[in-house]
Amino acid sequence: MGIEKILPCTLRLNKLMSLAGNDCLCIIDRNAVPNELKATFEEHRKFDKSFDSSISCFKVPNVDQPVVYAPVSELTDYDDVRSYQEAAKRSMEKVLKAGFHTPLLFVPKVKRFPEVELCTVLGALEQLYVPIQLREAGTLKDPRVTTLSVQIDDPRAEAIFQEALILEAGRFVARDIGVGDPERMTPIQVEKYIKPLFDKLNVNVISDTQVLQKEYPLFAAVNRAADAVERHRGRIIFLEYKPPKPARKTLMLVGKGVTYDTGGADIKAGGVMAGMSRDKCGAAAVAGFMQVVSQLQPDDIHVVAALCMVRNSVGEECYVADEVITSRAGLHVRIGNTDAEGRMCMTDALCRMKELVVEQNLPDPHLFTIATLTGHAFISAGEGQSIAIDNSVAHREDHARRLQAAGQAFGEPFEVSILRPSDFSFNAGKVIGEDLVQANNAPSVRTPRGHQVPAAFMIKASGLDKHGLDSMLPIKYTHIDIAGSAGEHPAMPTAAPLVSLVKTHLQK
Repeated sequence: MGIEKILPCTLRLNKLMSLAGNDCLCIIDRNAVPNELKATFEEHRKFDKSFDSSISCFKVPNVDQPVVYAPVSELTDYDDVRSYQEAAKRSMEKVLKAGFHTPLLFVPKVKRFPEVELCTVLGALEQLYVPIQLREAGTLKDPRVTTLSVQIDDPRAEAIFQEALILEAGRFVARDIGVGDPERMTPIQVEKYIKPLFDKLNVNVISDTQVLQKEYPLFAAVNRAADAVERHRGRIIFLEYKPPKPARKTLMLVGKGVTYDTGGADIKAGGVMAGMSRDKCGAAAVAGFMQVVSQLQPDDIHVVAALCMVRNSVGEECYVADEVITSRAGLHVRIGNTDAEGRMCMTDALCRMKELVVEQNLPDPHLFTIATLTGHAFISAGEGQSIAIDNSVAHREDHARRLQAAGQAFGEPFEVSILRPSDFSFNAGKVIGEDLVQANNAPSVRTPRGHQVPAAFMIKASGLDKHGLDSMLPIKYTHIDIAGSAGEHPAMPTAAPLVSLVKTHLQK
């Protein structure tokens, strides 16, 4: 599918100051005002002390167009590039409310933030996104932006522009999947959405119940209740990109795609079930990442992804605590809490990725799980931050810190957590006949090290613990918990950590 079909509007690059074809000019940086506007800005400051701290819209005598001014807030030592993204979003919000259709955004250049231009454009595009169901219904009454022009005064303007197009297309896909309600983005509907997008990739969908039960038993347990309803039946969607040249490294990503999480038999009570259609944002981010891969087509990077799409339903067929289920890796797992379904639906796919590394002798492999996994991650890192947890092999290369550096530069901040021996002992089997206990029966926010423990479980239950530092085949693995960064309901999904992953792993 052409990239223009998966953008919120037409994006146009202005290399010189030209207002032709635009119906308003948007400024966000008080220190980067075009010469034609400086006198008017100074005049406004004289009589309006809030001019540089509030949004305004006004006419300029020597410019025959309205100006939207949404200034970046005064920065402290601790602010980051998100201040510019937020200003760009507020600018577009005002554009929409004012009824403009073809704004020109003047993109600032800021020494403190080297990537501010790309981040500013992405911030504006994020605000212009329209949810998939609203687009399909055709009932949107508010005026929308049809063309966004961006003025980038930089020798790299064309490269920044092209990069924004590619990244936003990936984020668009991730938002579509993430924002879709429990019926619009059921597992089968995600499959139908995905297939036309990825004609350049190998797509393999595993949906047969018997195959899932035999080869992905932990996933199948979560799927058991939903399997009784045809439109809710789970599937694991594998996507693969093979480079034209011999691969120098292999990326393998597993995304949690729980299209709705009731909690299962350990049902979410007390009103906390609202927003659980967002429990698929891990798989959504992986799909968006693969959209970027399909556009960039890296020469020497092999990429495999698994979208674990399932609904954690409650009913007579649902899996329950105390069941002992044998994982794909052959470990006996006792269920402690059916609401800890994310680690269940991803572990067997993670095991399959490990097997592919071994079977095909894949070069420099790095495995990932990406999930809105725990409330503990949200409480620990706060809203807007992802958490990265490396295994011993990835930690040796300081991978999580590099991912954190990319996130800081591109507006997707990370906290880094470290695995400890206690995280593994927490999941140890308690009696004969069980190798692992999947979870305790307390919410993650009331569990010490509640976001580290699931990573340790997936390492053990997938057999990745056999591929540590001293093994014959060490394998890098990183778990990314995006509970705090994916976009808490009812806010729009953010597509995090797509940009950070692209910058860390797809660009030299």
